[in-house]
Amino acid sequence: MIENNPTNVYAAFEMLMEEMEAEIDFINKVGAKGFEQGDYERAQEALERAGQLTGFRDKVVELRKDWDRLVATYLADQDEDEPAAGERRNLGRLRRGLRTSEPMYFRAILASLAEMEGSGKISEVLPRVELAMKGVLKDVDYEPLASDSDLPRWRNTAQWARWSMVKEGLLKGDSPRGMWEITDSGRAFLTQGNG
Repeated sequence: MIENNPTNVYAAFEMLMEEMEAEIDFINKVGAKGFEQGDYERAQEALERAGQLTGFRDKVVELRKDWDRLVATYLADQDEDEPAAGERRNLGRLRRGLRTSEPMYFRAILASLAEMEGSGKISEVLPRVELAMKGVLKDVDYEPLASDSDLPRWRNTAQWARWSMVKEGLLKGDSPRGMWEITDSGRAFLTQGNG
């Protein structure tokens, strides 16, 4: 029997994503400070660096999706002698330091926006998302980011989830700054029972 423990790979992806998000957040702050101080060269450098990091992050997201497909294919093809797919996919509580993954936020974000007639300010959406995910979020999700002691990890992850949802067409990408808006695809996602 081939031993398969996808938990370690999932954990590695989560740690990598978290560290990249912290780095991007730090670079954004450096750029904002440069802009505030009139150091436009520094601000431009930070903007370019953030663009590079975000591009790299996109590649990691795609790799994580590739991993998900590999694991799903393996589980679908497993022998009867091997553990059942449900047993193998039950990753349990992730060890401390690993946050709730972005896809876990999708349904809560979409449902919150649907309740708000399709759109809302981030300051109105996030409290609804937190309430909807009350039984899902872990202790580590409430811890502050190393880069911003005022920002709980779950809020940061929810904002990255929003960005991923824009890329998948579930949320609008051209919304006014600070506003989140559901798309027709997002509404269909909710009614199809995805997530």
